[in-house]
Amino acid sequence: MAKSTTLHICNNCDAQFSKWSGQCAECGKWGTLEQSSSTEAPQALQQRKQALDNVSAVKPTAFSDLTTAQVKRLTSGIEEFDRVLGGGIVPGSLVLLGGDPGVGKSTLVAQVAAGIGQTVLYVSGEESASQIKLRLDRLELNQSQLHFLAEEHVEVICKTITEQQPGLVIIDSIQTVASSAVDSEPGSVNQIKAATVRFLETAKTSGIPIMIIGHVTKGGELGGPKTLEHIVDAVLYLEGDRHHQFRLLRSAKNRFGSTNEIGIFQMQEQGLSQVANPSETFIAERSDSAGSCMTATIEGNRIFLVEVQALVTKTSFGFPQRKASGFDLNRLNVLLAVLQRRAGLPFDSHDVYLNIVGGVRFSEPAIDAAVCLALVSALYDQPLANTIIAWGEVGLGGELRSASRGDDRAKEAKRFGLTSPISASTVKNIRDTIAAAGLNKK
Repeated sequence: MAKSTTLHICNNCDAQFSKWSGQCAECGKWGTLEQSSSTEAPQALQQRKQALDNVSAVKPTAFSDLTTAQVKRLTSGIEEFDRVLGGGIVPGSLVLLGGDPGVGKSTLVAQVAAGIGQTVLYVSGEESASQIKLRLDRLELNQSQLHFLAEEHVEVICKTITEQQPGLVIIDSIQTVASSAVDSEPGSVNQIKAATVRFLETAKTSGIPIMIIGHVTKGGELGGPKTLEHIVDAVLYLEGDRHHQFRLLRSAKNRFGSTNEIGIFQMQEQGLSQVANPSETFIAERSDSAGSCMTATIEGNRIFLVEVQALVTKTSFGFPQRKASGFDLNRLNVLLAVLQRRAGLPFDSHDVYLNIVGGVRFSEPAIDAAVCLALVSALYDQPLANTIIAWGEVGLGGELRSASRGDDRAKEAKRFGLTSPISASTVKNIRDTIAAAGLNKK
């Protein structure tokens, strides 16, 4: 007689438990455990074992006997996009594009589809053909080689791809398609994984590149779990604030290129336009008021000059407020503690607000020095000289640590008249950094 076992499976991470609980012990999510009954017959288990015993070994192939051919990539005509992928889209690859709602994912793939120069199959389960047509008309894109397919069944989509043989396939989005082999709703963990695996198989067997769009949840996860990132060949993230104009395209994974490249775009009425000179764009409206400091940060292989702004006010009620935009709030609290302990500054009685201009988030530790100078400048209400630029990581002991490619940072800063760099090569600690900037308490 078959033995029935009741399991509770997390619909976020697929962890299995014998008893139900409100929180998954593996991923920490609440209300994600669902009851599932599995029946395993001893005879079936015995058949599986016999099948494994009857298999024969396969002779491996030596790498020295393999020859590689030069792969011709598909170029989109968008240099920033092609750079992030390592030179273009590789035939037979599966690319995952993620980003927050409204950041411009559909706009970017529409521009890529129009510039690829080959037949493109646009599959959408959440938008109608007229909606996509309106977007293409608004962007004034060439639509002669674009074809639309309103379908949600994965098997139908894959069969259409095999028969039509397009040059590129776009799936918008992975949360709206479903496979008949999985008994669950579209958008669930099992459906997303099954659909992605099916698209990967189709891409590899047909040699047709497929680009799928995945939504980012409030927790910052791509399509619910992050399991899709292990299946696909490349993972791209389009970052930026929908209320600001700048967008950063990052590569979190790329089997055919480097993950150190990023693309810079600017959202305009005609879609996303490439930013040829990011430093000039970021500092175009630079402020000369107190609380502003320039810094040079490295994203990928490129150097950007960005402005750090700070506002410090006396705390009126209760605990002091700390807010940060474009900068890690936890890191801001650490830097405030260092300034208070190592430089003797009274930030414990002040509200602090920090902003990286442009709506773009940077996380390089070399921004620390500029953040500290912006905070002190705002505290003393003294503007910095318009030739000062600072970079370097601030340690817990108050020391200023060196950053990579210091000469390249200084050269980029000099192009824009920032001829007074403050870094670990000129100062040793945070006190010396404040003194070198000419900030003194009134």
